[in-house]
Amino acid sequence: MRTRPHPHRPAVLVAGALPLLAALLATGCDTPSTAAADAAFSTVRFTLGPRGDIQVYGVSREAVSEAGSYAVPHGRAYPFDRPADKLLVVLRHWPQPERASRASAPRMVIPEDEPATETGFLVDTADWTSAELDGQPLQWLRRDTLRVDATNTDADDLTRLTLSGPHGGRPGQPTPPPDNRACEGLDPSLNRHVVLPEVEPGAAVADVLARLRKQCLDVRYATAAGGVRPGTVQRIVVPIAGRQTGPAVLPPFDGVAVPDRMPGDTVLTDPSRPVTVTVNR
Repeated sequence: MRTRPHPHRPAVLVAGALPLLAALLATGCDTPSTAAADAAFSTVRFTLGPRGDIQVYGVSREAVSEAGSYAVPHGRAYPFDRPADKLLVVLRHWPQPERASRASAPRMVIPEDEPATETGFLVDTADWTSAELDGQPLQWLRRDTLRVDATNTDADDLTRLTLSGPHGGRPGQPTPPPDNRACEGLDPSLNRHVVLPEVEPGAAVADVLARLRKQCLDVRYATAAGGVRPGTVQRIVVPIAGRQTGPAVLPPFDGVAVPDRMPGDTVLTDPSRPVTVTVNR
């Protein structure tokens, strides 16, 4: 593994990034009259490659505003501010152009020693919103944070995130998600012990998400080809606290058991480094 100095604090990227995003938000496939006619949140689509190149489309793209772009080393998540009435979308990618060559080969485990970039957007959805990643349903959200990781894709791949409001008179989220109030008092700066959950190949995204939320673990989503069935979980990667400590991968690669990294084992996690949930596409 190569070593290089890393910044102790995230640094704001070049000032030109945000004007570019503002221009992208002003473009799209839908006409202005269509967007104005639809007062309720309808659809927003984000596309990005492993080096960013983020574009925003959809009838409700005017409900999207930028939250900034920041460098984040060691697999950490940038602590964006999220207003209580907004949905925060965080898109993770390699910066341009210095990481271009690193996007040439697929990776199953996100490297913990390389700085990436996180670009945030605030979305005014008002009500429940369904999220799909590369055409695969993830979850319903409202006033929450949704993280997507595109650093593991090939150089010519596009990651597509779609947010859709209720249509055709449907009320949206039929059943509220589990109550997370037990996690509200936890200090996000302190490492925590958690018990690694059982994750079967082809498990439902909702089931795995519930197991992780029960232990107050934040997640970021990614997709990968192959696996048992599209739309199901291929594996999760749980970062372990400590720069020199490898993550727990569940289920383990090739079914090979790794000591102290198996379901039921207790590990020390860093809350600033979310669990990556890879979904089959």
